[in-house]
Amino acid sequence: MPQPTALPSFAPELPFKFVGGDPAIDLINTVDWTSRGPEQDRLTSYQRLIEWALGAEVVSEGVAAALRIRAKAHPREAAAAHKAALEARAVLWRLFDLVAKDASPGEALRDFNRLLAQALPHMEVLPDGEKHQPAGHLQLGWGDLGKSLESILWPVIWSAASLLASEEREQIRTCSSFDCGWMFVDRSRNGLRRWCQMESCGTREKTRRRYQRA
Repeated sequence: MPQPTALPSFAPELPFKFVGGDPAIDLINTVDWTSRGPEQDRLTSYQRLIEWALGAEVVSEGVAAALRIRAKAHPREAAAAHKAALEARAVLWRLFDLVAKDASPGEALRDFNRLLAQALPHMEVLPDGEKHQPAGHLQLGWGDLGKSLESILWPVIWSAASLLASEEREQIRTCSSFDCGWMFVDRSRNGLRRWCQMESCGTREKTRRRYQRA
């Protein structure tokens, strides 16, 4: 795992990108995992975490509004939930990095299962609120999502577990660009995707290689 930088590198002004193909991987991609350690951390506060969760579609606008109100009323709880999100992100990165390398998950999997054990007691079978579904249609969900500030992580952890237990586990990749560290699920037709984003990492890496050849 990259070692921590001497000085934290934060980037609250940078937008979130949702290129990983799964909310758990998109959470990993809220910071750059460089050889010097994590840099350009975009997840700088609980309010930024809510903004990310909306973009990743793990919470609704209604849940996000409830979380904002609670975070403002309980700043210490918000700070603790933000810290928990950063710790969960680090666990996910360690685990998915090993999976991408086809290495034994070891302690990283045990750390993840502790996160999963905290989320699963809150999962329920709920009526499906979608209008196009027939009456009586049920789905897995989170009945008390939004009542706890850490509940914002539950859908992310469940999504990670579902991905790890699926055949798509073998399609988890790390971007081939130097010092990027972002990850993605390769769902390309030929299975040869190399970059998290072609317009940034792909172009930059090709330019770097042309410069080296020259």
